[in-house]
Amino acid sequence: MGYNPSMELTRELATRRLADWDRRVISPAPGAAALRPSAVAITVAPGDAGRGIWVARRPATMRNHASQFALPGGRLDPGETVVEAALRELDEELGVALGPDSVIGVLDDYATRSGYLMTPVVCWVDEPVVPTPSPDEVDELFFVTLDELTAPAVFDSIPESSRPVIRIPIAGRWVHAPTAAVIYQFAQVVVMGVDTRVDHLEQPVFAWR
Repeated sequence: MGYNPSMELTRELATRRLADWDRRVISPAPGAAALRPSAVAITVAPGDAGRGIWVARRPATMRNHASQFALPGGRLDPGETVVEAALRELDEELGVALGPDSVIGVLDDYATRSGYLMTPVVCWVDEPVVPTPSPDEVDELFFVTLDELTAPAVFDSIPESSRPVIRIPIAGRWVHAPTAAVIYQFAQVVVMGVDTRVDHLEQPVFAWR
């Protein structure tokens, strides 16, 4: 059996990698339109085939980002921190209630074409958890193993942008940025221990609105 970094990942190792990470914070450019602060939860949990994370596909009836893949998350409420917002959204969308002690770190900010400043909050749970997804927020819920997350990403080009467009394979489908970008950084930095930035990665045109 070859080297498998996901098999060696522990909470202690993941926490150390995030603590050592020089997190990139995006500050609005002078005169630029304000980005709406948001947070997403990347939650490492045990499963039958090993540790993994939850990724949802949004209902087709949603007004914004219908049928797109997403991590549990959303806009910050007034006075909330990114950690508080990520944990609240995780509970509201998946029925998974975790405390601040589950949070092991935060990855880079990512600015979306639809006007959000997305901050990925990484959580870790050791006990099995059974989500109860909200049908208003989740059409399908996938538990994606860490092994699956280390599969190679694909980088495409589009005429609308000079930036590479990322997509990653999940559950037999292609997941695009912004979700693909933050999951890719999680897999590279936390699972693989590879320094990787993603703020230069583009989203497909259908995600720009």
